[in-house]
Amino acid sequence: MTEPGTTASMRRALRREVPSTVGLLADADDFTAMRRYATFAFDDHPDYLRQVEGLLKSLANQGGHTTVALFDPEEYAQYCEDTGLDPDRPANRSRYTAELAATGALVAYTGQPMATLVPTLIDTTVRHATWEYASTLLADTGDCASCGKDIGRAAFAHASRLLTRLLEAAGPGSHHLVCSVPADDQLLLAVLHATRDGAGPTHLDSGEGAEFATVLAAGIALDSFGGVVLRTQRPGTPDRLHGWRLTGGTLQPLTEAEVFSAYCTDAHTGEPIAPEPGVDYRAGFALTPDEDDWPSHH
Repeated sequence: MTEPGTTASMRRALRREVPSTVGLLADADDFTAMRRYATFAFDDHPDYLRQVEGLLKSLANQGGHTTVALFDPEEYAQYCEDTGLDPDRPANRSRYTAELAATGALVAYTGQPMATLVPTLIDTTVRHATWEYASTLLADTGDCASCGKDIGRAAFAHASRLLTRLLEAAGPGSHHLVCSVPADDQLLLAVLHATRDGAGPTHLDSGEGAEFATVLAAGIALDSFGGVVLRTQRPGTPDRLHGWRLTGGTLQPLTEAEVFSAYCTDAHTGEPIAPEPGVDYRAGFALTPDEDDWPSHH
């Protein structure tokens, strides 16, 4: 028979093998929405966040892998309606969180404070939702009537090549890229960070790269207008800003005046904004022609 102390030790060891996911109500309004459930035990959002942070620290001290997901009360209520579950049961909230762990956006808890964790989680969730929406748009474009190719796949391949050519032409430095594409009634945004030392390869997060290429591909497949801006930082030199216009499935360089206007005009009021100190506003540079340039798929 196994001794009690040995059993407890074995269970602690096994606990380190089990991942944990915590569903977090990051927004005060979402927290208020959850208070309609009698089994929800909290009545103060700041205190709730402190309690969640304590739980995360406790889980981390046990040695296991812990992730955090954004808990959306409206989506949770819809989930319970679709599955016939009672939303006022903690076990069902746990079940919904497990679903988020399988399909949603997660942030690994590594001891970061809530002031860092919350904005990171919100940004990650928004990025994931944008990627999912852009992916759905690509999947729904169907096949080209003239050549039979899958438009979405072809657009993604073309967008990936455009991104590669852009990063190659950008040269060494720390690069921050933003792609914006209007789709239906919303604006899709993707952000990518990349670094390159000297003549070496460009380093970037593969997830960010896929998201960026997907949003750019959605603009290409839908024949939508959009744009890409690039900010490059190098030690001892001013930041450089470049811009391109997405049109006809390719990136056309903006002039220096167009780049300056884009950055120095309030998008909501149209009023001029003072130029950012220590920044050079430059024209977009021409990209090397693609051997398999974007054909007409409409």
